[in-house]
Amino acid sequence: MRITILTAGSRGDVQPYIALGKSLAEAGYTVTVAAHAPFEAFVEGHGLAFAPMSGDPKAMLEGEKGRAWLETNGNPIQFVRGAIELARPELRAMLADCIQATEDAEAILYPTLLAFAGTSIGEARGIPAIPAYLQHVHPTRHYPPPFAQQVSAFGGRMKQFTYRAGYALFWRLIRDDVNAWRRSALGLPSLPNGAPITQWMQKAPLCLYGFSRHVLPAPNDWPANAHVTGYWFLDAPEWTPPPALADFLDGGPPPVYIGFGSMTNRDPEAVATTVVEALRRTGERGLLLTGWGGIADLNLPDSVFVIDGAPHHQLFPRMKAVVHHGGAGTTAAGLRAGRPSVLVPFFGDQPFWGWRVNALGVGPEPVRRKQLSADRLAHAIRHAATDSGITTRAAQLGRQIEAEHEAKAWLPLIEQAVTRASRGASSGR
Repeated sequence: MRITILTAGSRGDVQPYIALGKSLAEAGYTVTVAAHAPFEAFVEGHGLAFAPMSGDPKAMLEGEKGRAWLETNGNPIQFVRGAIELARPELRAMLADCIQATEDAEAILYPTLLAFAGTSIGEARGIPAIPAYLQHVHPTRHYPPPFAQQVSAFGGRMKQFTYRAGYALFWRLIRDDVNAWRRSALGLPSLPNGAPITQWMQKAPLCLYGFSRHVLPAPNDWPANAHVTGYWFLDAPEWTPPPALADFLDGGPPPVYIGFGSMTNRDPEAVATTVVEALRRTGERGLLLTGWGGIADLNLPDSVFVIDGAPHHQLFPRMKAVVHHGGAGTTAAGLRAGRPSVLVPFFGDQPFWGWRVNALGVGPEPVRRKQLSADRLAHAIRHAATDSGITTRAAQLGRQIEAEHEAKAWLPLIEQAVTRASRGASSGR
């Protein structure tokens, strides 16, 4: 069977789907991953076919609009509006790319941001279209929506309302573009003015959630077609640190990792200065990931080492704690390593994962990007590195996540779901 996996976003958004595709390919499926052009070598390097997707998320984030989007300060309405405005110039091209990428597909797996594309193409071609999400999207009274962590203290009804209100806003902003595409490119009727996103989730043969049940258990008010499968980790080949990094790691106690992934900042040198000062106040050694700029201009002490990148799975277990922006992929890697996590959320679902890490007792309260200071960051690092309860719980959670990953119980579930959905689609033609 030929399966196309649609993806969009930064490396952290794409990598889990490469892991998913690689496992499906090993099980005998022919897998194509549609992603932005910079990821072509990454996809093909893991033996999967690549289909190009328009847009360059790095360029978007580094542009003036992208930087302003990162400054939305956790406002979910501004976040949704900003995301649509960033993507709109490439939206029609991306939709055309989705059609091209799925031309020979017998099944489609798709992420949250391309739900309207995956479901519409599946509807037009009569093939199964299966949601494969990195964040929870089914309304529930137990958790706030991933992009509105602010309602975590509200009652269950308010949480559920926030999901539906968010979907209605999202659909209102993209409705005209999507309906025009459905009519002209797929010959499908326009969708109504309501919020069809909820209906898509209900009609899907299965909804896969690529996170751990030990981190976010499936609540009892989710439908039977929603399954939390465990993280989709892409393990790199055995990695040997470069000599200079190896000497640093072996030259003292485990350092604290600090990296903010694909996040950018209007004043990167100020952020780098804050981070270095926070490490100085804690007395901890630090391993800093480049990406902010400004680091090269700082006079770094011998206790701080800078790297361009390294596989998280093999680097994080050697850390005392990990400090990062709270992206879904980096959060998963930090938790899997069994190390305390300190999250500095910028926007989107990052505040939610920061809230969840703290609720699980494996990290201190997150330090919001707008509130970042050397004093606050130093306090959070000190708390994470010295609290025996946090370190014990983090180690236990890491073992649970690793065991779940090694079992790969989600692979048969995906195989059965794709096969069942395909048969159902064929019988309905």
